[in-house]
Amino acid sequence: MADSSILTLGPGRSILVDSSVYDSRIAETSKEQYFIGLHSDETEGVLPRVETRVVLVGEACKMAELEKALQDLNTPCIKTDNVCDFGDGENCEFETVFVLKDFQAPEYSFLYKNDSRILGPPAVMHCANKGEPLPFSSRPLYSMTMLNLSLCFTGFRKKDEVVALVNLVHHMGGTIRKDFDSAKVTHLIARSTHGEKYRLAVCMGTPILTPDWIRKAWEHRDDINFHAGNELFRTEFKVPPFQDCVLSFLGFSEEEKNNMEERTQKHGGRFQAVGDERCTHLVVEENSIKELPFTPSKRLYVVKQEWFWGSIQMDARAGESMYSYEKPESPAMKKAVSLLSLTTPNSGRKRRRLRETLAQLTKETEISPFPPRKRPSAEHSLSMGSLLDISNTPDTKSSGENAKIPKSSTPALPKQSARWQVSKELYQTESNYVDILATVLQLFKYPLEKEGQVGGPILAQEEIKTIFGSIPDIYEVHTRIKADLEELVMNWSEERSVGDIILKYSGELVKAYPPFVNFFEMSKETIVRCERQKPRFHAFLKINQSKPECGRQTLVELLIRPVQRLPSVALLLNDIKKHTSDDNPDKLTLEKAIESLKEVMTHINEDKRKTEGQKQIFDVVYEVDGCPANLLSSHRSLVHRVETIALGDKPCDRGEHVTLFLFNDCLEIARKRHKVITNFRSPLGQTRPPAQLKHITLMPLSQIRRVLDIQDTEECQNAFALVVRPPTEQENLLFSFQLTAEDTLKTTWLRTLCRQVANTICRADAEDLIQSTDPDSVQVSTKDMDSTLSRASRAIKKTSKKVTRAFSFTKTPKRVLQRAFMANGTPDERSPCPDADRMSRMSSSSTLATVHSPSMINLSSAFERKYHTFSRSTTHLI
Repeated sequence: MADSSILTLGPGRSILVDSSVYDSRIAETSKEQYFIGLHSDETEGVLPRVETRVVLVGEACKMAELEKALQDLNTPCIKTDNVCDFGDGENCEFETVFVLKDFQAPEYSFLYKNDSRILGPPAVMHCANKGEPLPFSSRPLYSMTMLNLSLCFTGFRKKDEVVALVNLVHHMGGTIRKDFDSAKVTHLIARSTHGEKYRLAVCMGTPILTPDWIRKAWEHRDDINFHAGNELFRTEFKVPPFQDCVLSFLGFSEEEKNNMEERTQKHGGRFQAVGDERCTHLVVEENSIKELPFTPSKRLYVVKQEWFWGSIQMDARAGESMYSYEKPESPAMKKAVSLLSLTTPNSGRKRRRLRETLAQLTKETEISPFPPRKRPSAEHSLSMGSLLDISNTPDTKSSGENAKIPKSSTPALPKQSARWQVSKELYQTESNYVDILATVLQLFKYPLEKEGQVGGPILAQEEIKTIFGSIPDIYEVHTRIKADLEELVMNWSEERSVGDIILKYSGELVKAYPPFVNFFEMSKETIVRCERQKPRFHAFLKINQSKPECGRQTLVELLIRPVQRLPSVALLLNDIKKHTSDDNPDKLTLEKAIESLKEVMTHINEDKRKTEGQKQIFDVVYEVDGCPANLLSSHRSLVHRVETIALGDKPCDRGEHVTLFLFNDCLEIARKRHKVITNFRSPLGQTRPPAQLKHITLMPLSQIRRVLDIQDTEECQNAFALVVRPPTEQENLLFSFQLTAEDTLKTTWLRTLCRQVANTICRADAEDLIQSTDPDSVQVSTKDMDSTLSRASRAIKKTSKKVTRAFSFTKTPKRVLQRAFMANGTPDERSPCPDADRMSRMSSSSTLATVHSPSMINLSSAFERKYHTFSRSTTHLI
């Protein structure tokens, strides 16, 4: 008998003690009411045990994995093709569970009408995998595809469609709720973007999906490892923000309009011309449109462009009421104007408007270093506009001299000195700069980092870190610099030191700037890539860049300010130094401050150079297939790169296109690949171009003994050679090449190469490593390098190598063969009997001679030709 814990509640209903899925119609407290105060020992004496009996029906009888799952659950099963033999399934001795493969079969209808317990094979196998008892549900349960999901519906007009979808949800273990309860509803199934449920789901961040999500999940019902709540799966079925919306655009440029129309279609909407009766929304560029060309109907939403971009950013339709466009001639505006005209005389209104205009112009051009006073007056006010008037108007100069300055006994006249004017300008620019950094942080960085964003995070944390870098640190140090400069300007005297302020924070500037400036290009590339690939980020930028705080500047344009700031400060300090007398102690301090800024900029440039150098090495690794991992080193940097053609048989075949990467301590030699295999796709989905080069060798520069400048002749043009002694070779090898790039000067390239070789081997005489020689002495020629015969010869040689490798039966390493035939082909002059010695070598290598392989045919002469040593022609060059 199976060990199944079944409780019978009344004569006609039974529930498993360890049930995992409950009928959504049963109150959540029902289980506690049934079992409150009862322990397992007590229930054995009060309620009788009944046995669970599983009946396999139809095709389920043929499923071996299903029988295995029931055995794992220690549950007996019965097979039948006629469910009528079991009557209505009610039995006091047995709890009968019917397992069906097809929920559309007549057997299913019969059992459903009799309120029988019906399960699908995936539900049984799911329980077996989890080690859980068979679930109880008053409704048929086919699988656990939607287990623990609670759905709510909105926007449906056809009742039959809703009933069919609800049945599928119940068959997959999900539950349905009539009202939208944000705490319990996990997904909203919507046919439209209207209604209260839709607005609540948007505010709460509940996924809003189309009905196709349920239908597609049902297609995966037989996969016990699949769950409909998987984020990657459900993303495909999100309700687009502009579903059922027809948009028209007014006041935008043709380029911007085309962009918005394209994004409208991409996000599920349609667009029509302005004034079309089918339009549901009119998106207005509020800065350029003062009056609508027609009177909109009541059903037409007239909204600002922020509604459009906000909907894309949230990935859901935003509420129109928050972004409603109001004409300047609206009744509310007219009423306000009429009231103003009744209470204010025309002359007073004009004067006030003039003051506001002048104040606005002053605010836009300059920022006052002084805090606002409680009772501003012409006599005591020290706004920036009044200071400019004092400095430029002789009549007001005397009044400025008599002005009383709080916290300073210094007369006003020295404050208009050239030194003070430039110091004031330094403060103004510093204040503007701090405001820009604050805008970057408050409008862009902090909102992107905010948790609980509607629609999920706009950018990943790594992308945010790459874009903004050390901007918070830069903002913090410049905020303190601004405060010190403000105090200096407000309490000015010629003896006050401007340089001390810069010197005070020079150490913090060194720490804050390099991490941002060095990776600014990467930051800019990340912004461009994310804006292109992520519509929500594009919409986020559109919304925030249009705000007055940004001054119509893009995020990239705002982020370039830190790159430009330090040189600007250095120029202003130089200007202050020019207007500082020689006997002023600040003269020397300013010089030190300027030098400290130069050191910071030098440090930045040096770090940037190193960073760019490391990036270049990574580019080489990606470009060269099979590039050794030890090429990556913190002390290594790429010096030069040249494109060449091999002229000899080393390090590759003659005629091969070879790229030489010169590093400060080694030379990477790679040839052009004959066949590109495939693309590499990173986990982030970015496609990396395939490697175009094939690694040949990574040679330390210390192995280069001579650099040969081969003289130009009719048969040899733009050629050079390297005399190399690898530690594994007994003789010198000659690597000869021809430069192919027209913009590469041979003399410049050879001098650069020799300088790096000299640095590596610690020699000061780099020029002595170059030696000029004629082509015949080293047997080098560039004649007929690109002829048809030459190309055919190279193709035959490659094919011959492939065939040789394919039919070779020997596993002897290549280097062993080389040494064997070197010994066989080179007479030993020290041997007293050369013939006898040669015979002994032949007998000792008899095992090689007995292998009749195409790879052994004329191998001695081939090796002698390919690994030609230049002992006679190059020994005198060492």
